[in-house]
Amino acid sequence: MAIIKVLVVDDSAVVRQVMSSILSTDPEIRVIGAAADPIFAMAKMQAEWPDVITLDIEMPRMDGLTFLRRIMAERPTPVVICSTLTEAGTKTALEALGAGAAEVVAKPKVNLQEHLTESAAALIQVVKSASRANPRRLGSAAAIHAAAPPPKLNADVILPPASTRHPIRGRDPLIAIGTSTGGTQALELVLRNLPREVPGIVIVQHMPEYFTGAFAARLNTLSALEVREAANGDKIKPGMAFIAPGGKHMMVTSASGGGYQIEVREGPPVSRHRPSVNVLFRSVARTVGSNALGIIMTGMGDDGASGMQEMHQAGARTIAQDEATCVVYGMPKEAVALGAVDRILPLGQIAHAIIESADKRSR
Repeated sequence: MAIIKVLVVDDSAVVRQVMSSILSTDPEIRVIGAAADPIFAMAKMQAEWPDVITLDIEMPRMDGLTFLRRIMAERPTPVVICSTLTEAGTKTALEALGAGAAEVVAKPKVNLQEHLTESAAALIQVVKSASRANPRRLGSAAAIHAAAPPPKLNADVILPPASTRHPIRGRDPLIAIGTSTGGTQALELVLRNLPREVPGIVIVQHMPEYFTGAFAARLNTLSALEVREAANGDKIKPGMAFIAPGGKHMMVTSASGGGYQIEVREGPPVSRHRPSVNVLFRSVARTVGSNALGIIMTGMGDDGASGMQEMHQAGARTIAQDEATCVVYGMPKEAVALGAVDRILPLGQIAHAIIESADKRSR
């Protein structure tokens, strides 16, 4: 069993102590040190380089975002950003994800110790997820965009294509996407390359509560689509993309008068996540059936695999991101292993596959 070496960097002594104690309870994690700012951290890292760094944003002498960019330029290493629940904090956290951070966790301004203690299991899971990320694929979204290969039609097909499947008459097409670690950058690449005319899109990106609204707003500025954080009762229309709100599950249901709408509800984690890709995909399988296109992208674990299998069995077309372009080839790998995937595609070809699928259904 490989031990994950973690360095905790935060200017709060309470955060350093609590996070170090929580992480040390897991036998697969060894906290190799804690530092009050990046300058102290760099000194510790010269003696022993960590597998994962947990990093505060606002610190003296050097801020976390500057430190992150330096790490990713000099020696890419998985970084978990610990951001305060403020408007400025969420904005900076999204910048950090774009600059190469693997994950983000939230910390409130009040009741900090209590919050971290209650979130102990989630914190450990996030660090483990980050440790499995390929840090060299955690570059900026701009770098990923520049490195993406041009779209090709002759994509690899690991199962017979869904050419024999026919849409159910009277139902609109819909696209469902699930992703996790590395997904913020991957989604940015996909959405910014889609035209306004594509069918409605529903997305689960594993992300803490309070961050998904800012993430949706960012994507809305970068894409021709109208991107929103989903709300209960939202009608799904072409040219719109909905991000599941952090801390809640999102499902697709039939709308009165035709079409689809979104249901957002409370509930326990499913497949260790809330929102869960499995919850979304299963609802799409039931409601949309063969008119759906399901896409599973980079992320640790198996959330979405069984839901994609249900979509596939319902006649939906299904796509998985390939291992070579995933930050973590976990969720797509599990879906492929279940035989739930029609096509395996590089990240740079997924937007084209969406357009291609929409074109075929419009004929």
